[in-house]
Amino acid sequence: MVAFYGKQFSSRLLIGTAAYPSPAIMQDAVRAAGAEIVTVSLRRESAGGRIGGAFWSLIRELGVTVLPNTAGCRSVREVVTTAQLARELFGTSWIKLEVIGDDETLQPDVVGLVEAAALLVKDAFEVFPYCTEDLTVALRLRDAGCGVIMPWAAPIGSARGLLNRDALRLLRTRLPDATLVVDAGLGAPSHAADALELGYDAVLLNTAVAKAGDSVGMARAFRLAVDAGRLAYESGLMGPRDFATPSTPVVGTPFWHAVS
Repeated sequence: MVAFYGKQFSSRLLIGTAAYPSPAIMQDAVRAAGAEIVTVSLRRESAGGRIGGAFWSLIRELGVTVLPNTAGCRSVREVVTTAQLARELFGTSWIKLEVIGDDETLQPDVVGLVEAAALLVKDAFEVFPYCTEDLTVALRLRDAGCGVIMPWAAPIGSARGLLNRDALRLLRTRLPDATLVVDAGLGAPSHAADALELGYDAVLLNTAVAKAGDSVGMARAFRLAVDAGRLAYESGLMGPRDFATPSTPVVGTPFWHAVS
């Protein structure tokens, strides 16, 4: 089980609802992933006029918890306004906080992110901030009141996997009580397993499933990878070594010779 702001979930795979070939495939992929939390872009759905309509009905049919996000927002003021609207429309204090600082890399504006997080926490939101793997930013988000922190593995949609394993490992070490979710840049199930093996509590992804040749099959693959990664972490991974160690001992066998 994994906890997000006191709520328990059995799935450690969070999934987005954008860019699928069809709404039906989106539903099937979410079910195949076993996801219990899905992200929804308020700005995109509002622009499409689907809030309260067909799209929202599809989400309700899934029986999942909705995590609205502020995707596309580029200022603290815009983020706060969008979050308040999301709370009114979705009836939840949860918000995935995104403040985009660069249009090319979609890298978060970490200064605006910390400021917005502090304002939203004061306004009784439970914030899921999307950030880089920078330790000082994560510490500031924790101090602002974020119980969940979501560093990227790589830029959104890049499918490059964990580019800075050492920094991600350091976050896990320095924030033992925070719920950490790797968000963005995962392109293969092995990337998700890698994050869980580092001790991360969950992963969030969208493009790797939505843009796959078989979205439903890929969702299932990610589900298995997340389960395998977590089981490996809990079982105790063998650490890397600089020398070879035989798996079959030779001491006491006819092949062992003492050297005088």
